[in-house]
Amino acid sequence: MVGSATVRELLLVVAVAAIGLLLATAAAFTPWPVTPGGAAPSSLVDLHGPADLPDPPGTASG
Repeated sequence: MVGSATVRELLLVVAVAAIGLLLATAAAFTPWPVTPGGAAPSSLVDLHGPADLPDPPGTASG
């Protein structure tokens, strides 16, 4: 039979894991300020492509 100390320890581990998951979720979805006093839109990843894409090899540009 499992002792009460083991059950308490397992509950503590599960509680700490749940708190960590909540904090990670809050950090991922909270808008972070880009400039002091201003908030950025909420997003996980902001994708930016290069300004000028070179033509692939073998293509003729006019």
